[in-house]
Amino acid sequence: MLIHPLLTDIEKPARMNNPFNYEPHPLCIMAAEEVKRWIKADPTLKEDADRGKMFGVLVVENSGGCSFLAAYSGLLAGRNDWPQFVPPVFDAQQPDGHFKQTERKISEINQILQSASDKNQEHLADPSLVTQRKQMSEELQLWLFRQYRMLNARAETKDLVEIWHDYHTRPKIRKKFPLPPGGSGDCCAPKLLQYAYQHQLHPVCMAEFWWGESPKAEVRHHGQYYPACRGKCLPILTWMMQGLDYDSEQDVWGKPALQNEYDDCQLPLETVYEDEWLAVIVKPANLLTIPGREVTQSVTTLMRKRYPDYTGPLIVHRLDMATSGLLIISKDEKVNMLLQQQFERREVRKKYIALLEKPIVSISTNGEELGMSGTISLPLSKDHLDRPRQIVDWENGKTAITDYEIISVENGHTRVALYPKTGRTHQLRVHCAHQNGLNCPILGDGLYGKKADRLYLHAAELWFTHPITGEPLHITSEPEW
Repeated sequence: MLIHPLLTDIEKPARMNNPFNYEPHPLCIMAAEEVKRWIKADPTLKEDADRGKMFGVLVVENSGGCSFLAAYSGLLAGRNDWPQFVPPVFDAQQPDGHFKQTERKISEINQILQSASDKNQEHLADPSLVTQRKQMSEELQLWLFRQYRMLNARAETKDLVEIWHDYHTRPKIRKKFPLPPGGSGDCCAPKLLQYAYQHQLHPVCMAEFWWGESPKAEVRHHGQYYPACRGKCLPILTWMMQGLDYDSEQDVWGKPALQNEYDDCQLPLETVYEDEWLAVIVKPANLLTIPGREVTQSVTTLMRKRYPDYTGPLIVHRLDMATSGLLIISKDEKVNMLLQQQFERREVRKKYIALLEKPIVSISTNGEELGMSGTISLPLSKDHLDRPRQIVDWENGKTAITDYEIISVENGHTRVALYPKTGRTHQLRVHCAHQNGLNCPILGDGLYGKKADRLYLHAAELWFTHPITGEPLHITSEPEW
């Protein structure tokens, strides 16, 4: 049985949620809890799921009321035919199918080349085999993507190659990424929508959750709800959601609300230090440091209104929009240059205060006890398939180092001081959330943990040298929470 009843009087949402940014609707939570019971009840299913797997649910509606569909990403215990879950959009696992037959031929070539390599006889291997293997692999990948014929709510169909090219129209992107990433079309959300459209079921709301161990690179916590991945799924779902009434990304992110929140150019920003050369202000949460494409209001625009006679003010460094705290403002080019040089030489010390989602009583990674203070060193790089997230990347990542100190455990949360030694994107957020860091996300971190009324991260202290007088400065700002 693939369509599962929802026996409840919970009211359905007014329109479909955006799969890339949402709070799970109670109907989705109810459906997800049922899926979790299935996992626990089947030892084979649970054994594979415990290694780490994304599951998804889609609440649907037809003449009989609300029901739900369930899916998992990729294969589960080597299978794609579990009876409770929707089937794949295209089944490439048939042993006598074109995909598996060609895959076996490619494997035979690999074995020949590997055997020659093991014997240090690469020079004796037929060079045409390398060319043949490459050509067969590329043709098979293209063939496979053409088999994924994705529907939208208007009953229109496009294959993955068409969808990819229609979404990525810039020549530079098309040249660098001529085809979708491997595994496209096999994530939960596309599988769920495809089955719903094929069976005339109207999508109501959707959610995805992680089960089991976290991947080594990404931040995934057992039982946590996550949005659909952007690298693989954003082009696909942009097509598949056409014809549905759903929350646009702008509505979900609340960009118009943020614009209105700070639309007064006379918005008072607290100033904790000022002289004729520079100022240090306290940036509130959810205000950009510099103007964005959709939201133009920022610390920069507000400071230029405050100091219209200066050639600046210029932003010396940045804070994420969601982070509050201390920002240095320079009032001319020379001061800006001298301060930036201090940042580049890592002479500026910074202390952040954060509240973590849960109480921490001990910290360990890879079986080693870290203690209530210590250092986290996890190299970071962009998650190109799910921007703006960052991943831990031991091969190509940039060095990222954070000292930490547990201050207290209070009201179910942990208050921690963070001292970044480097300034990587999302460094503190990943170092807190990752299993080899503090293994506990910052409260309100919608990217690496759970959303709340705000991100509880505040730049509380700065130590730097005055660029003109040479005076050592120590500026503080206590968080309001």
